Amino acid sequence: MMDETLRAEIEDYMSRRSRNPNSLPPATISVRGYVHVPGRGAENIPPELLRLNPGKYQLTLANIPYRVAVVDQGDERYVMLFNEMRQRQREELFLIYLVAGALIMTLVSAAIGWWLAGRVVAPVATLARRVDKARPEDEVPDVAKGFSSDEIGKLARVFDGYLRRMRAFMDRERAFTADVSHELRTPLAIIQGAVELMEEDDSLDEKQQKRIARVGRAARQMIDLTAALLLMAREKTSDEPVEQECDVCDVVRDVVEAHRYLVSATTNVEIDYRSRPRISAERTLLSIVIANLIRNAFTYTESGSVFIQVDDNCLTVTDTGRGIHEEEIGKVFQRHFKGSTSTGAGIGLSLVKRICDRYGWETVIDSTEGRGTAAQLFFIGNS
Repeated sequence: MMDETLRAEIEDYMSRRSRNPNSLPPATISVRGYVHVPGRGAENIPPELLRLNPGKYQLTLANIPYRVAVVDQGDERYVMLFNEMRQRQREELFLIYLVAGALIMTLVSAAIGWWLAGRVVAPVATLARRVDKARPEDEVPDVAKGFSSDEIGKLARVFDGYLRRMRAFMDRERAFTADVSHELRTPLAIIQGAVELMEEDDSLDEKQQKRIARVGRAARQMIDLTAALLLMAREKTSDEPVEQECDVCDVVRDVVEAHRYLVSATTNVEIDYRSRPRISAERTLLSIVIANLIRNAFTYTESGSVFIQVDDNCLTVTDTGRGIHEEEIGKVFQRHFKGSTSTGAGIGLSLVKRICDRYGWETVIDSTEGRGTAAQLFFIGNS
C-alpha cells in the first residue's frame, strides 16, 4: 500500500510539475517529496537521499523510518518519502478499534441475543430466499420490499444497493466489451480484406505471396482469438441460448489444414477418426482449444510424426517432438508461463484451460523431454 501511495504521489507531482515548473512537491505529515535538478542546488534535500539510485528503499531519517521511492525523469530526480511510523500508528489504532468493536458487539449480541432470536429467524429466512432469487441483471432490485426499518430491513436495503452497483458494473462491462469488439474487429477486418485483395494480385512473385499468406494467417488467428476472448469475457448464464453442436472431426480437419504450413518436411501427420463426436460449444472456442494442441505438436516436432486421434469423448494429439521438462509439466497451464523451449507468449494453454473450465472439459498433458508429448482433451461436460 505504501509503495502504491508513493507511486501515485510521484506521478501526480510529475504531472503537476509538467504543467507548472514552480509547483511544490507534497509536504504532509505522511508524505514528503523532493525534486533535484542538476545545477540548481540541493540544499533542501537530505544528503542520504542524494546518494540513492532510482528504486525503492527503507531508510531512517531523524529516528523516523521512511519508505522511499526514487524516480528519474530526464535530468530531474524525484524523491518521495512515506512516514512508516504514522502508518504503523494508524494500523495499531485501527486494530485497537477493531478489537474493541468486535468485543463490544460480542457482549451486546450475547446480552440481547436470546430476546431477538425468535423475532429474527423469520425475517432472515425471508431475506435469504429473496437474496438467493435476486440477480444483478434485474431492472429494479426488490430485496428490501416489505421489510421494516430494523436491522434486517437495513441489510435488505444494503443488498439492493449492492445489486444496483452490480447492475451498473455489468452495464459498463457490456459497453466496454462492445467498444473493444468494434475497435479490434474493424482494423482486423480491414487487414483481412487487404490481404484478400493482394492474394488476387497475379503480379506478385512467390516470395511476396508467401509473406502475404503469412499475414493472412496471422490476421485470421487474431480474428479468432479476439472472438474467443470476447466470448470468454461474457459471463455464461443458465438462460443463454443453447449453443449449436460442433462436429469435432470437422474442426480437427480445418485446424490441421490451417496449420499444415508448420509441419516440417521430415514430419509425418496421421489422423485417425475412430468416432465422430458432436458437442455443444461455440465453434470458435472449440477451434481455439484444438488449434493450440495441434499447433504445439506441429511447431515443436522438427522430425518424426504427429498422430491425431478422435474418440467418442476424447481428442488425443501425440508427437515425437522436443517434449517438456518434467519440472515444467505442472506449470504449462499457468498464464504467461513459458517453457525452456517455448517460442510463444505463454497465453495459449492458459486460454485452453479457461475454455475447458467454461465447458467442463479437461486437458491432460503427458510429456518426456526429448521424446515427445501426448495431449488429451476430454469432453467430460458433454458426455
